[in-house]
Amino acid sequence: MSIIQEVKDSWGWIGIEPLTIVGENDFGNLMIEDVGGKYWRLSPEDVYCEVVANDRSDLERLSQDQDFLEDWYMQALVEQAKESFGELPEGRKYCLVIPGALGGEYGISNIKTAPLVDLVRFSGDLAKQIKDLPDGAEIQLRVVD
Repeated sequence: MSIIQEVKDSWGWIGIEPLTIVGENDFGNLMIEDVGGKYWRLSPEDVYCEVVANDRSDLERLSQDQDFLEDWYMQALVEQAKESFGELPEGRKYCLVIPGALGGEYGISNIKTAPLVDLVRFSGDLAKQIKDLPDGAEIQLRVVD
């Protein structure tokens, strides 16, 4: 299955109609252009997918924003992950075992690797399940086969 189709299937409930992936980072964050020309950031570790630029010129401005770039490239965390796990094989990304949205730590003890398609699928499913919960709400995770 293509990543575009996985984004449609896993995140379509928020209203995204993905056209193409225009960028990705080592933690599986995707910059996605939709059919209307807007740009969305999908962040598996923070469990969100939202519009970050309304058009190409907004995206170009965003690409000059140092705070955005620091957050996007996650350089210190990527360096730690590379030291522990080595270079990423095709189709895999580093990831937080417990997503930041659930209180997971941004540290090497909470990092593994996973297929990008699984990160998109898991984060979309989790986001849908927790979307109406207030910040700080207690949750229980149940793993089912």
